[in-house]
Amino acid sequence: MKIRILVMLACTVFSVHASLADDTIKRSDYQRPEAIPAPDSNPLTIEKTTLGKALFFDPRLSRDKGMSCATCHSPDHRWSDGRVVPLGSEELEQPRRTPTVMNSAWLKALMWDGRANSLEAQAVLPITTPHEMNYNMDELVQRLGEIKGYRPLFESAYGDAEITTQRIAMALATFQRTLVSNVSSFDRWVEGDDEAISVSAQRGFQVFNNKAQCAACHKSWRFTDDSFHDIGLDSPDLGRGNTIPVEVTIMQHAFKTPTLRDLPENGPFMHDGSMTNLEQVIKHYEDGGLKRPSLSKEMSPFELTEQQKADLIAFLKTLNGGPLALSPPELPEE
Repeated sequence: MKIRILVMLACTVFSVHASLADDTIKRSDYQRPEAIPAPDSNPLTIEKTTLGKALFFDPRLSRDKGMSCATCHSPDHRWSDGRVVPLGSEELEQPRRTPTVMNSAWLKALMWDGRANSLEAQAVLPITTPHEMNYNMDELVQRLGEIKGYRPLFESAYGDAEITTQRIAMALATFQRTLVSNVSSFDRWVEGDDEAISVSAQRGFQVFNNKAQCAACHKSWRFTDDSFHDIGLDSPDLGRGNTIPVEVTIMQHAFKTPTLRDLPENGPFMHDGSMTNLEQVIKHYEDGGLKRPSLSKEMSPFELTEQQKADLIAFLKTLNGGPLALSPPELPEE
């Protein structure tokens, strides 16, 4: 009898250690990188970052001088705008919720439908899109050239004061690359501080990786696979399907997997801002989404207990590193 009990205890201890080893492996999958990546054609410099910051916050980049990049990507709203449907130039409604620009240095495709393949390409799109800043780049170059305060900023960043579309895009991209989430309690836990997050959040981490299968798409330290999926939202928007041949069924109604870092407390969530709390989001995934040919194969219904839902939300809240210590700049004078 004693031998049997000892064997059972040994098996239990082995099981616990195996579980912890597995957990450690999964933790390492979410380890933060040591440096911010940048292309060789546009290396990170303090001078370009300073110029890019001024451009990012300057409403003179829009036709009516009424909105800046920071209007929709505000530091006060986790670098989004907190609106379900954002307002653009001349108060025209935009069709999709404003995504955060946090941690965008690592993105391989940008915008909800991935139509920009770099931050440099993305930087120009909001400026020139009619329902956003609604301006012409040639006219913008001329306008900035008439603002005396920009000349020393361009000269410091590029060696001379010439203002071009490419230089504007490069500076904006450089500034956005510096917007990196602060270290969160989850990051400290990943690094080995076992008490950095609650026991509930640790259970939520297991739910995230196993029963709920969130990690199938929300991978890496940024919690995104940088890919596109139809998650079965009842929306007519084709997303990636607007830029991909209709024959590619899996890309119809597909949208970029958003990061789960620094989520807003009360949403909005999803590309259309249709959900306002995490409970709604979890319920959608439990149900498996609207059934159609393009629905992602990752969308399989499941059911969580109330405790598991609470644990999952507790875990997601550990991904919040708090606001960046960054204040708007003094804009160049004319």
